[in-house]
Amino acid sequence: MTIKWLNCVAGFGVGALVGLTGVGGGSLTAPIMILFFGTAPNVAVGTDLWFAATTKLVGAWIHGSKGTIDKGILVGLLWGSLPAAVLTLVWLSLTATGQSHNQLMFKTLGVTLILSSIAAASRKRVHAFGEKMRNLRPVEFKAAQPILTVIAGVLLGFLVTFTSVGAGALGAVMLLYLYPIRLRAGALVGTDIAHAIPLTFLAGLGHLYLGNVNGELLVGLLIGSIPGIALGSIASTHAPDKIIRSAISLVLVVVGLRMVGS
Repeated sequence: MTIKWLNCVAGFGVGALVGLTGVGGGSLTAPIMILFFGTAPNVAVGTDLWFAATTKLVGAWIHGSKGTIDKGILVGLLWGSLPAAVLTLVWLSLTATGQSHNQLMFKTLGVTLILSSIAAASRKRVHAFGEKMRNLRPVEFKAAQPILTVIAGVLLGFLVTFTSVGAGALGAVMLLYLYPIRLRAGALVGTDIAHAIPLTFLAGLGHLYLGNVNGELLVGLLIGSIPGIALGSIASTHAPDKIIRSAISLVLVVVGLRMVGS
């Protein structure tokens, strides 16, 4: 297996963005594979799932050791996301996996990128609105939290399995609304990452079974991402975080619109 240096460069770039901002960069992996490497959408999604699952393992371990994972919320999300992922994989397996699926994946990925960008830009407003609703009707709001958490998991399970995108920005914003008081910043990130690990691994296994994983591309991305994440994390204390996040959001919108309009 020959590792192409461009794959490593792409992995380094994505890793650096993730290290700098914590979110956002990972959403670019699948579009980079599709638009710049000419990878088929189904293979890009399957490969990206393994890339995301592997790179997030360290983060989940760190948050677990710090106790910043809300296990109750995590279980609620998994009750929705894992069955949704299985059903999506069964649907992909039983129906045609040719051009029609790739085209639908391409369009859905574009829409999800736009939604992720909007979600990332609206975090504070969504959190404030959730906090307002929680304070206005605390009994009703808390009673609805369990079922809404499962529903959020179902949506994320489908999107992540079908597009490899959504577990980060969209998942975090959903949790910000549903648990505006219970989840502090560290627990929000930790729970979001912990939820992504089993979901992406399960979806990745399904795509591996379907033959949608490019091992050479995956290894190249991982090789590049390790120094990228390390360098990005070191530079994060000096980098203009707001400017970088805004730039990533703008890129996600532009790429998403291009994919939807193609």
